[in-house]
Amino acid sequence: MLELKSLSKTYRTGDAALTGVSLQVPKGQIIGLIGPSGAGKSTLIRCVNRLVEPSSGEILLGGDNLVTLGRRDLRTQRRRIGMIFQEYALVERLTVMENVLSGRLGYVPFWRSFLRRFDAVDIQRAYQLLDRVGLLDHANKRADALSGGQRQRVGIARALAQNPELLLVDEPTASLDPKTSRQIMRLLTEICAERNLPAIVNIHDVPLARQFMQRIVGLRAGQVVFDDAPTALSEDALTRIYGAEDWDAMRKSDTEEDESESDTRRDLSEIPA
Repeated sequence: MLELKSLSKTYRTGDAALTGVSLQVPKGQIIGLIGPSGAGKSTLIRCVNRLVEPSSGEILLGGDNLVTLGRRDLRTQRRRIGMIFQEYALVERLTVMENVLSGRLGYVPFWRSFLRRFDAVDIQRAYQLLDRVGLLDHANKRADALSGGQRQRVGIARALAQNPELLLVDEPTASLDPKTSRQIMRLLTEICAERNLPAIVNIHDVPLARQFMQRIVGLRAGQVVFDDAPTALSEDALTRIYGAEDWDAMRKSDTEEDESESDTRRDLSEIPA
């Protein structure tokens, strides 16, 4: 289980990105982080694996406080945390297989990681993961030859190659079209269910969060202002998270997107066979 206790982050400028955030993420639960830009969603995720250093508070993963760890111990603990990025963070010139195997770099000596030499067990597991995310036939393609949705699937497989105890997912659908976004979210939730794997997902799309998340945490100005089931995400709650003006604009944007999808499907249906 992951537990955050009074987690805060204040930058040198004096800007408070997080203020006293406390959360528990039990095994197998998928939490969606929502909130306006600048609410602290990405900062929270990056504090958990200390890509951003917290100013105060505790981050407990299985009882170990990640905030107090030195560099060597932190490197070991990061094996337990899989990270999936919005912009994929793949090495474009490497193959899909090599990118997935990079998830094992924390487990091999430096010289083997430098030469990209991996055990047969790691290679076999990478093939299994590529099969699970639907990319087995693309194992030898370069990453820059893939579509956005395929790249995100590689990112998922790479994170799973670590055999993590926790997944941190930073806006996995922000660069994807609506159909691919739903496919990626469905894949993530299925994999977490299969592995009883907890996850924190920073997600900007409220309808997707409602559809796929088990629990939603709303952040505003670095503080938790909502923490409940998706069914409790009422208009009042959304206004509390986003503010009246921001939520009205987001709702209008979602409506226009749905109408655009409907128009596209109608146009395609009218094309002669």
